[in-house]
Amino acid sequence: MADIFVTTIQKAVVEKLQQDLPSQGFDLSSPPHTIFQAKKKGVTCTLYESLKLTIQGKGMREFLEFYLEPEVLLSPEYTYKNELAMESLDRRARIGVDEAGKGDYFGPLCVAGVMADETTFPILLKIGVRDSKTLSDEQVKKMAKKIVTSVPNYIIRLRPTKYNELYTSFKNLNSLLAWCHATVIEHLSAHTKAPLAIIDKFAHEHVVERALKKKGTQIELEQRVRGEADIVVAAASIVARWAFLEGLEETGRHLNISLPKGAAAHVVETARRLVREHGKEVLDVIAKVHFKITKELV
Repeated sequence: MADIFVTTIQKAVVEKLQQDLPSQGFDLSSPPHTIFQAKKKGVTCTLYESLKLTIQGKGMREFLEFYLEPEVLLSPEYTYKNELAMESLDRRARIGVDEAGKGDYFGPLCVAGVMADETTFPILLKIGVRDSKTLSDEQVKKMAKKIVTSVPNYIIRLRPTKYNELYTSFKNLNSLLAWCHATVIEHLSAHTKAPLAIIDKFAHEHVVERALKKKGTQIELEQRVRGEADIVVAAASIVARWAFLEGLEETGRHLNISLPKGAAAHVVETARRLVREHGKEVLDVIAKVHFKITKELV
């Protein structure tokens, strides 16, 4: 999601903006339905006829903090919200872990971990991190790319062939998930020395604790219902869903088809058609074959 600030201004300050912005290096133009649009490197200001003002670009924060808020809005609307969010934020350095694809018949199972601390929490806030279930696929893709280039992270993507092999070995989805979570935590703990890991709870506490113990990883672990309420777990949920979406697209490309998400009737119909065209063996490389759907098909 692009950095953007939106507010509505008073008509009395329009003239001030038109006078001040050119002196700050902005070039003004008048696209349709606007009073003006002002651009300079790193910042674009667009004032619409409705008096809605939008600011965006890499230099947005500095422009808001040092000019627009103190001289035009006379209120620290943007910076205050970010500072307030920081003040209410759990400041502990920690790893957040979440998964995606668990309930989807097609495509991979993805488990992602993100580590954040005092220096990187503001980055996650600025990106707009929140529970991935509240975001569109396009928003997830844009946010995830920013997250993985900004903070330490680790992703396990089990494509269907590997997933089916491991499921046969573990014989239980929660045990497989626990191994994935423990592997992600082990990797990030070793590379970041984070003292705490928080995960979205998916099984009894001892399942993941036992998996970590087998790996010899000693770290404080918190398992929470609705763990995505934590900003670091939310960041992990975005990265995991991005990895799943990319993996689902990759799986479909091999068959020149766009594979649907989920496990509902339209998924069953797609699977039935693919089995007719390619044989039941195709399921091993595109689907999680322990799902009940497979029995319906073969």
